[in-house]
Amino acid sequence: MTTPEERLIDLGYELPLPIIIPKGLHLPFSFVNIKKNRVFISGHPRHSSGGKIDGPYGKVGKDLSMEEANIAAKEIALSVLSNVKHEIGELSRITGWCRVFGMVNSIPEFNEQHLVINGFSDLIIEIFG
Repeated sequence: MTTPEERLIDLGYELPLPIIIPKGLHLPFSFVNIKKNRVFISGHPRHSSGGKIDGPYGKVGKDLSMEEANIAAKEIALSVLSNVKHEIGELSRITGWCRVFGMVNSIPEFNEQHLVINGFSDLIIEIFG
């Protein structure tokens, strides 16, 4: 049986470094909190392979296409996995996902937010089944 890390490699993905918080910025929360056998994950931005918070920025339907936003959601999933792995050691410790909640910055006329968030869900399903 392959590990999630091996599946990431087999599928051509690479986890970025964990998020680096810019100097001078204080966040009143942690991106990843562990309570007993559960991991609670706060909202994540996309970040580059070097750990720096990165775009794309703007509204879906104006500045970004649905396809670009879907790819960004997949990259956010990699960001989440990177930070979770940093906290728990191995992704194979994850036995399931209870819920994924995503928010999409879009123009009022855009009504395909679910297709954007599917980028996140699709990657998680590819890795964990």
